Amino acid sequence: MTGFGGFTGRYLVDELGANGYEVFGLENRQTCINGAVEYLCDINDQMRLTEILAKVKPDVIIHLAGISFAVHDNTREIYQANLLGTLSLLKAIEDSKCCPYKVILASSAHVYGNQAQSPILESCIPAPVSDYAVSKLAMEHMARLWFDRLPILVTRPFNYTGVGQTAMFLPPKIVNHFVRRAPEIELGNLDVARDWSDVRDVTLIYRRLLECPAHGVVVNICSGISYSLQYVLETMIKITGHQIKVRVNPEFVRLNEVKELRGENSLLQSLIGNIPRRPLQETLAWMYESELSLTGAIAGEAKQ
Repeated sequence: MTGFGGFTGRYLVDELGANGYEVFGLENRQTCINGAVEYLCDINDQMRLTEILAKVKPDVIIHLAGISFAVHDNTREIYQANLLGTLSLLKAIEDSKCCPYKVILASSAHVYGNQAQSPILESCIPAPVSDYAVSKLAMEHMARLWFDRLPILVTRPFNYTGVGQTAMFLPPKIVNHFVRRAPEIELGNLDVARDWSDVRDVTLIYRRLLECPAHGVVVNICSGISYSLQYVLETMIKITGHQIKVRVNPEFVRLNEVKELRGENSLLQSLIGNIPRRPLQETLAWMYESELSLTGAIAGEAKQ
């Protein structure tokens, strides 16, 4: 698993380990994740990647490494990691002569951009509106050149969240403000809506996709339900009883803002069956209680 020390990877290590997998993780910095054998390597170091793959001979490979923040401010890094890093991995798989049963490459639902159709099918023509989205779509096109050589499955995950996601992303940012009982929060357009899933559901889906026979396909990972930022705020008010003033900061309103991003998941269900989903309210409550407990523990240590 590349990028196993990231937000998704940490949960996927647990999901795979609990289901009998021996996990070998690749990261470009020391992470010390329990339950995985760790290898340090930059995703663009093709020679080192080849050595590791030849040694491990993995049965399945899941590629999560890359820039995941859609408004990352270094455009060159976005393409270097998301496009060229994936190419390095595919070449290393071929050169190492390992024969994985499945190679999953994580793309993004951001490739769709603004669509007239909702929910969004995999057959919709992509219309990316950011360098991040373009880098993921370019990765997909490049990966298609390898479909006849490797058992590749490309995923387009829609938004998901959970405990441990950085506050650069909106749900944890909002949760953090409620944990701190902040009087005010700055946000962008409150009407934007996203298909938010729980990271625990997403990692279960990844495991099921690893185990299904399909390859040479692109599949949405989504719930089929979209929630506006306004809904997230109202839900947090119900959970906490705390009222917060919202100030719309024009700097947070992106050019070419995607108004709604809601996926259609019938292809996903045809591949892995129905997955019970946690509602967003449950996920937000889990995030809130976890951060509240952590804040209390840190405060207790400080008093000591």
